[in-house]
Amino acid sequence: MTINQISQVAIVGGTHGNELIGVYLIKKFKQFPDLIKRPSFKTLSLLANPRAFEAGRRYIETDLNRCFNIQDLNTPMLIQYEQLLAKVIYQQLQKSQVDFLIDLHSSTANMGLTILLGNDHPFNLRLAAYLCSINSSVRVLQTKSTQKNNRLRSISELGITIEVGPVAQGVLDAGLFHKTEKLIAAILDYLEQYNQNQAPQSPGTLTLYYPLESIDFPRNEAGEILGMIHPSLEGNDYLALNPGEQMFVNFDGSVVVYQGKTTVYPVFINESAYWEKGIAMYLTSKQQLNCSKNFEA
Repeated sequence: MTINQISQVAIVGGTHGNELIGVYLIKKFKQFPDLIKRPSFKTLSLLANPRAFEAGRRYIETDLNRCFNIQDLNTPMLIQYEQLLAKVIYQQLQKSQVDFLIDLHSSTANMGLTILLGNDHPFNLRLAAYLCSINSSVRVLQTKSTQKNNRLRSISELGITIEVGPVAQGVLDAGLFHKTEKLIAAILDYLEQYNQNQAPQSPGTLTLYYPLESIDFPRNEAGEILGMIHPSLEGNDYLALNPGEQMFVNFDGSVVVYQGKTTVYPVFINESAYWEKGIAMYLTSKQQLNCSKNFEA
C-alpha cells in the first residue's frame, strides 16, 4: 500500500445544510485561501449542499451523505435533488483527481473532536494516531464494519470525516469552529510533511472505537416513542456503559437498563438528526491497536 505524493486535497463542508461549522469554514477558506494552501499539493474547498444551507435544513429531499454508493451514482433512475447532486460532486472530485478527502460535520451529541474512518488503510490510521498524539481530546471511530460505502468519504480511499459536537443544528459554536479549523490545519501540515518525506512518527498505540449496533428509543406497537435517554447517560458519549446501567427513562417513570453482557461505549447519544432513522445511540467497543503491527504500508 505504498502511497505516492498527495497532489490534490478536497475539504468539503455543508454535506448537511444545517451543520454550520463546516459551511462557514468552507466560506472562510474561500475568502482566505492561503489558510489551506501548502507548497506540495493543491487544496479544493467545496460547499456540498448550498440549497439545503439556504433552506436551513439537513437536506432537501434525501440525506446527501447516503447517496455516494457507486452503484447509485451510476443509476439514471435516481433523480431526487441530493441523488443528482451526489453525481455532480462525485464527477467534480474525480475530475480534480482528489486523492485525500476531508469531510466536515457537526453533531448535537457530545462527540467532542471525533475522527471517522471509513476504512483501515494504514495511511489513514497513521494520520489518526498522529492527530491523537498532538491532541488528547481527539477520538477515532472506525465505521467500515457497520456502514455501507454510501458516504461522501467513500469517494477517496485516503481521507477522514471530522465530526464535532455538541452544537445545535443551524447555529455556530466559536470554540468548536476554531478547534475544527486547527485540526484541519494539522492534517494539511501532516500531508505536507509526508510529501517532503518528513511525516511525524506515529505513537505506539491507537485507541479505536468500533460500532457494534444501533439502539432505538423504547416504542409501543404503533411505533410511538415511550421514553427518553436517561439523565445519567445523556451527554456521556465515549464513556463506559456497563451491564445493568440505566439507558432510558420511560414516561411512566420506569427505567430501561442496558442488558448486554459486556461493557460498551455509546456514541451519537440523542443525535437529533438520527431521530428520523430510529437511532437513539450507537454502542461501540473500545480497542487498542498496535501501531507498529497494523500500520505497515
